[in-house]
Amino acid sequence: MRLPRSARSLAAALIAATALTGCATPPPASDPEALADFKRTNDPFEPTNRVLYEINNAIDGVLLRPLAVGYINAVPVPVRTHVHNVLANLNSPVVLANDMLMGKPRRAGDTLTRFVVNSTAGVGGIFDVASGLGFPDHSSDFGEVMAIWGIPEGPFLFLPILGPTDPRDAAGYGIDIVLDPFTWIGQGNTVRNLGYVRYGMTAVDTRAGLIPDLDKVKEQALDPYATFRSLYRQHRAAQINTIKNDTRRTEPDWYPATPAAH
Repeated sequence: MRLPRSARSLAAALIAATALTGCATPPPASDPEALADFKRTNDPFEPTNRVLYEINNAIDGVLLRPLAVGYINAVPVPVRTHVHNVLANLNSPVVLANDMLMGKPRRAGDTLTRFVVNSTAGVGGIFDVASGLGFPDHSSDFGEVMAIWGIPEGPFLFLPILGPTDPRDAAGYGIDIVLDPFTWIGQGNTVRNLGYVRYGMTAVDTRAGLIPDLDKVKEQALDPYATFRSLYRQHRAAQINTIKNDTRRTEPDWYPATPAAH
């Protein structure tokens, strides 16, 4: 079974973008100031990235943000919460695969438990029952897997649709599409249209959750592009550090401890 054309095209575009980043070269050692700035920002494609940022910002202003605002105004909070829960539950197989590839059995166990509990007691993921049972939600993507494997992030990129990213995370996004079983299950227009609805709702749900933060940056930052670049890197580093520092035992914390010998 083959990937849908849209998924194949996106994955190919991400791989091509990743390959092109290898063309960047740092300034010569004879210009220490420029070299230091190059290393600090790791953004050798800044002129192109800024153009793509402006394009993305325009698309967001006329399409994504209005859709997100309309979604918030038209849909009550409880319904939006249920939609978010269903979307997160549908992404659980990808999260589980990445948890396993990271070599984090406890995280994988939490994800599997969440998927089983929320798919059954949570009525297909509408209700997040698992969080109340001590299995909170967490994200895992293949970009984080590669980071745990020691693969460097590479230079900063601002890509269409994806926004701020880097070669490692852009390639990871494409691999996550391949890892998603819903990419491979079923054929025909109905299945394809349901996939489009899922990706569309994911985009709107994500953008709706970011409205206050993005608006604040765009209104207050002297250079929004540089601010987004810095915030993305800080957020990504924090996510990866959280995973690296997750050294919990395989058994749950509430598992009965062996009584101490007297």
